[in-house]
Amino acid sequence: MAFTGITLLSTLFHRLPSQGLQSRAYQAVRWCLGVVFIIAGAHKLMAPASFALLIEAYGLLPDTLSMTAAVVLSVLELAAGIGLLLDLRGSLGAITSMLVLFIAILSYGIYMGLDIDCGCFGPADPESEVFHGLRTALYRDLVMMVCAGLLYYHRARHRIEPERIKFPWTG
Repeated sequence: MAFTGITLLSTLFHRLPSQGLQSRAYQAVRWCLGVVFIIAGAHKLMAPASFALLIEAYGLLPDTLSMTAAVVLSVLELAAGIGLLLDLRGSLGAITSMLVLFIAILSYGIYMGLDIDCGCFGPADPESEVFHGLRTALYRDLVMMVCAGLLYYHRARHRIEPERIKFPWTG
């Protein structure tokens, strides 16, 4: 069976009418987390050079790799966010892995006393104008990590299996 837009939409909405309050909360948390990653990835992808400069400010990568890291990370955030909206297998794991990475980098920045923008939402990040600090971003990422944990818990408790992408050559 071919993987099409109609398949994606049916995957997205096939469980909604019969779900209880817990499942709707699961759906809401999943969608919110997915939308945050879509917005973050899209903003960074629209201005990869600015995001690359933010990556360089942390001093963790050679400057020659910052543009590649900026583009790859932005695409991964966007793809994982879309995947989480569609409840595709692997997307929650990708988001959880990125959150672990972000928390580690933000913790490093706080430990080093860096006074830089976190880079979380690229150059259009309104937080950078208001707070200009890493602690708020760290707290936000910790809350998102808790949300990811709740999604894992709900999946395990209710035996929810995310959808597999079906390619035409896999049958």
